[in-house]
Amino acid sequence: MKEQEKTQSNAGFPPSSLPRDPETGYFLDVPARIREIYKHNCFMSDFFHISIDEIYCGGAQVSLHIEHDKHANHRSAVNGGVLTALAYSVLGVTGASVGEIVVTASFSMNFISNVSIDSTVRMISNIKHHGRSTMVIIGEMYDSRNRLLATMLASMVNVDKIEGIPGKW
Repeated sequence: MKEQEKTQSNAGFPPSSLPRDPETGYFLDVPARIREIYKHNCFMSDFFHISIDEIYCGGAQVSLHIEHDKHANHRSAVNGGVLTALAYSVLGVTGASVGEIVVTASFSMNFISNVSIDSTVRMISNIKHHGRSTMVIIGEMYDSRNRLLATMLASMVNVDKIEGIPGKW
């Protein structure tokens, strides 16, 4: 257990009191553990107020409520950087869903349509490739009327394992 605590503290994640399987040591509620980790992510929680809606093995859904005073540009349209930030925020959560700490090697967005102010945008991600050292994540962004707004493709480097989260669950 001391080695597990060392790995966990090296990753910078807060300790957890969530229940674990006594045989494997894995968290019984993996989404709860990932939410617990990302609760302390200033970029997602304090700056953009991005919500983690769903976490499943190999993917996630995050969302953002679009507000004029926070997210509009000088033409009162949603700034593409805001949509990119939402897309980018799902990457770490998606990697965590299979027990990986990941960093971005490449990232691209294709903008299809803009979104209205005062609506909610959601980004849905899935892992397309999960190798020993790399991961490819794809995503699609939708508005509250289920219109496709953007697509995303990211190549990630797997830099470490998240203690207590299995690769499959």
